[in-house]
Amino acid sequence: MSGGAKAGSEIGLVLYPGCQVAMVHGITDLFGIASFYSQAKGGGALRTSHWQMAGDGAFARAYDSAPGAPGEPDVLIVPGRIGPLPDADEAAPYARWLLDRHARGTVLASNCGGAFILAATGLLAGRQATTHWFFADDLRTRFPDVRVEADRIVIDDGDLMTAAGLMAWTDLGLRLVDRLLGPTVMLETAKFMLVDPSGREQRHYSMFSPRLTHGDEAILKVQHWLQARAGAAATVPEMTRQAGLEERTFLRRFKSATGMKPTEYVQNLRVGKARELLEFTRRPVDQVAWSVGYEDPAAFRRVFARIVGLAPGDYRARFSGRLELDVAA
Repeated sequence: MSGGAKAGSEIGLVLYPGCQVAMVHGITDLFGIASFYSQAKGGGALRTSHWQMAGDGAFARAYDSAPGAPGEPDVLIVPGRIGPLPDADEAAPYARWLLDRHARGTVLASNCGGAFILAATGLLAGRQATTHWFFADDLRTRFPDVRVEADRIVIDDGDLMTAAGLMAWTDLGLRLVDRLLGPTVMLETAKFMLVDPSGREQRHYSMFSPRLTHGDEAILKVQHWLQARAGAAATVPEMTRQAGLEERTFLRRFKSATGMKPTEYVQNLRVGKARELLEFTRRPVDQVAWSVGYEDPAAFRRVFARIVGLAPGDYRARFSGRLELDVAA
């Protein structure tokens, strides 16, 4: 199911309690808009269906965008959920049904927390997947055999597709339109919806969220100390003294508790503070670098670009629109 337009393809959305209704209706509208542009050029339309599990465990269509006898869905998408993530018991019946559909040739996709249901099929084992950056550590913990790439907006692995958090359904939808109806229709759909069809990464939006529930009090003390310093530079010996540990023990326990080396952790804190300064002040980039402890602005730019995926100036241009409004006022 690739390499050109395919008329009459069906995309199903798997509804479950608490799933993101805005995504369900929004992506349904996106496919409707894409179908309009495709048919205007003599191409085919996308059929969109919504699937729900009945009391007997069977799955049935709750909505179908087109009349007539439907066939098997070419794609099934599991929406996200903002609230509690689906646990193993809740995910199990959906995972079994999706696994059966995949065996029949259906492409499976997820958005946001829907990745937990998709991962429960076992199909993501050993493969790359993404989810909302806030849920990435939970996905790694529950499914350690999945290669979680939290910086990515969409990972298209052919028969399996995963999209990042919340509004990433627009990126997933456009990727499917491109695959099923072609790039021209995809670009016209994106323009109509005022959606950027390319160039986004989740790390442009995600803020550093340190692990604080690991239970290691010595490491937690260091984390609070670093946070209070508002992103200022800190050396490993300084952190070791705060923890009251021998350096090798500190390094081992810090990595185990936080998932990062101390230097990486401090870099993320400093870049997080720099993002705030770029968004909410008019300070020059070099001054922002000095404010978060970088004596060499060039080194700051390299670290910032590596973590965020954008140069500091590009980040400010994209995310500090409110400053322009203040100046205009």
